[in-house]
Amino acid sequence: MPATADQILDALPQTQCTRCGYPDCAAYAQAIAHGEAAINQCPPGGAEGVARLAALTGQPLLPLNPDYGDEGPLTVAVIDEDWCIGCTLCLKACPTDAILGGNKRMHTVIEPYCTGCELCIPVCPVDCIRMENVSGERSGWAAWSAEQAATARSRHAFHRDRLQRETAENELRLEAKAQAKLADLPAHSLHTDPAVLERKRAVIEAALARARARREGGA
Repeated sequence: MPATADQILDALPQTQCTRCGYPDCAAYAQAIAHGEAAINQCPPGGAEGVARLAALTGQPLLPLNPDYGDEGPLTVAVIDEDWCIGCTLCLKACPTDAILGGNKRMHTVIEPYCTGCELCIPVCPVDCIRMENVSGERSGWAAWSAEQAATARSRHAFHRDRLQRETAENELRLEAKAQAKLADLPAHSLHTDPAVLERKRAVIEAALARARARREGGA
């Protein structure tokens, strides 16, 4: 019986780094299970990771594809407090919520939760983040434990759910504001021309209809 996506996901390191070309480890596992991706696209898993996937899927053992990166040690992000401007962009980019901080306040990394994904690096506008080797010469699965992978997986699931919840809550806030505006459009507009107000009403009603459709479609 072919390996399932869940079985393949269990064999991945859960760094959520996207280096495989997919948005997270779960998406890569789905792609392998459906024959849409090769088993040698995960640099954090390294050679041992490819071997695990080969044994699991019955596919031939392949070398790690260098197009997706090279196997390396485990690294963690370190933020230079003197340069951090508190922009919060790295907080949004971190797939395991391993960065703490607030708007215009210095951020810091919770080292045990950092997977070394490097996704915070490109979004930092002041280049105040560096990656630090914490596993020495050990690389791939030799630098990463099953316990760390399990923690990263659960934290990524929480991160994904949190973003979805915050998006839904923000959409509801915007919808409530639009409903309030629609209830008394003349009071919320600089225009007094009835034709202009009717066009604005039509635009708002169409936006509300789209919002309802999205919400009902996701239910």
